[in-house]
Amino acid sequence: MKKRDDKFAVVVAHPDDEILGCGATIAKFAKQGSKVNILIVSEGITSRDKFRDIKKRHNQILKLTAKATAATTAFDASGKIDLDACAEQFKWLREAGCHGLAVGGSTGEGHTLDSEEFAKLLERALKEAGADLPIIAGIIVNSTQEAIKRGKLAKSIGADALQVTPVHYLFRPDDDSMISHFQELAERTGLPIIIYNVVPWTYLSPSLLCRILREVPNVIGVKQSAGDMKLLADLLAQSQAEDLIFTAADALLYPSFQLGAKGAIAALLAACPHHCVKLWNASKNAEHQEALVLHNQLLRVWNATEHDLLPACVKYIQKLQGCPNSYPRKPMPYPNESIQHSIKIALANAGIDIR
Repeated sequence: MKKRDDKFAVVVAHPDDEILGCGATIAKFAKQGSKVNILIVSEGITSRDKFRDIKKRHNQILKLTAKATAATTAFDASGKIDLDACAEQFKWLREAGCHGLAVGGSTGEGHTLDSEEFAKLLERALKEAGADLPIIAGIIVNSTQEAIKRGKLAKSIGADALQVTPVHYLFRPDDDSMISHFQELAERTGLPIIIYNVVPWTYLSPSLLCRILREVPNVIGVKQSAGDMKLLADLLAQSQAEDLIFTAADALLYPSFQLGAKGAIAALLAACPHHCVKLWNASKNAEHQEALVLHNQLLRVWNATEHDLLPACVKYIQKLQGCPNSYPRKPMPYPNESIQHSIKIALANAGIDIR
């Protein structure tokens, strides 16, 4: 066939069936030497996200990086939320150099908060944070309906993003239902979502997490909890560069950073924020000798805590550094004298000043 100098433009809505439908014609023209240009008007699934704003989403991703601490929620001895004590803690964490506050998560005993308490806590966090510190609202509930309700409330108050566990009571939805859970939450709230992968019997595999990240545009990242570094490594290997993969492996923050985690949202950041900030900076600057020293110091503190009483232990550690004393919500007990003694020794060995 004689070569032709014709030029053709193929304009399609999506890069899939519209192109395949005229594939034979495109091949015919290309084979005879014509130049064929294809203009794709939209990129597919994310074009159908009615909340999508490229500039806004980019800014959100830039803000929600590095060191976002899992703040505690202060309660008095009777179990009433103490918003003034919460505010003092938020200020202390901000001044320590944390990049964001995650409130109402597991360290914040979010599973014990009713909607009114959740709203007041968010309002106070936003007031103390100022304009430059993103606030991530924790959602730990048992149904899509309740997650949407909390998510809409968080959005109305001004939260920057949601940190959402899979439904956490005994029964596990199948994978498609899990995706639908996050899809509906994203569509109904319009807020960026970080999946908090922590619940043992609904723990999401790296492949499922990556599927959600690809299929649900407003899901922007994962907080990968538990101490299994293989799962974190697999998730980092399978995810894409724009995905925000945070570590919550408190004992292994330094290795997590070296594997490529974008940062941490962790209880240890609330307990020892100054050391954790130094660890992040040392890791990013390839100051590995200093980072290893900090890692070992923080590991001693972590090992001194009773993990079943983690929120209570973090509050005690904060108190030793000058934050107002506060209590866990019952039935969780306050750390006993033995635990307190171990924590004090670990803090002293880490070079953390206590009062």
